[in-house]
Amino acid sequence: MLDVAGPLDVFAEANVQAGRQAYVQNVVASAEGPIVSSSGLRILPEVIVGLGKLPTFDTLLVAGAPHLIEAAADPALVDWLRRQASRCRRFGSVCSGAMVLAATGLLDGRRITTHWAVAERLAQLFPRVRIEVDAIHVRDGAIRTAAGVTAGLDLALALVEEDLGRDVAKKVASQLVMFFKRPGGQLQFSRGGEANPAGRSALQDVQRWVLSAPGVDASLAALSARAGLSPRHFVRLFQKEIGLTPSAWVEKIRIDHARQMLESGERPKQAAAACGFNDIDTFRRAFQRQVGVTPAEYRRRYRAADEV
Repeated sequence: MLDVAGPLDVFAEANVQAGRQAYVQNVVASAEGPIVSSSGLRILPEVIVGLGKLPTFDTLLVAGAPHLIEAAADPALVDWLRRQASRCRRFGSVCSGAMVLAATGLLDGRRITTHWAVAERLAQLFPRVRIEVDAIHVRDGAIRTAAGVTAGLDLALALVEEDLGRDVAKKVASQLVMFFKRPGGQLQFSRGGEANPAGRSALQDVQRWVLSAPGVDASLAALSARAGLSPRHFVRLFQKEIGLTPSAWVEKIRIDHARQMLESGERPKQAAAACGFNDIDTFRRAFQRQVGVTPAEYRRRYRAADEV
């Protein structure tokens, strides 16, 4: 519901702040009748594909939905979207709507973003699309894409800034009580689940060892010795079977554990020490690289949520 309603509200408020009808909005559906959202609320579309003459669209956005991959396999819908998007000044998607848009071929070779939970699947199905997993929204030529759900509001606000200027966009953000420019990327909200050891048994033993105590000595010498392999062979084997270098995998595991500690109220220094970082500066740089915000900012958000 929010993939549709969020941008609609931003554009409607932009009309109010601009003092004129800068945007005329239409919800387009592929069939007659109400669209039932994942929350159960129903949306009545103004335009039905294949019925009557379609209006000329300036901007076309494809909303996301659970199991939207099925829509990407509908040749009639994909063909309509390909033809219609090509006529627009700009087009794009919110959340998993990128899955349907990618099926048109219009995203091949272009930079986009989508919800972190579907990014890997989209990359497998459409390998020519360049996905920026951590971005909140991305602009590439005529294409505009947003990460997921609430990121649709961020994208719509960016479009308002393009069209009506920064002052109007700031007033819209203020009225809707949202960030004008959201800090950090979407990976600060991602949840990949509990890491499962992979690869051959020697590598799994090493992974379980680090997972059980992220603060252990996880130097290359210690890891390769634990696996009973030479450092060079260990690195080559680990990267081949796990898909990451040992150091990158260890950093990811440690940052995941640190996030849990910060969410529970631990201070950055305590989290850094418990997770095997030699100093707070190294921890801060690694955390910001992985999550997109500083450990202190991340902790403040969860502390504020607990106080509400």
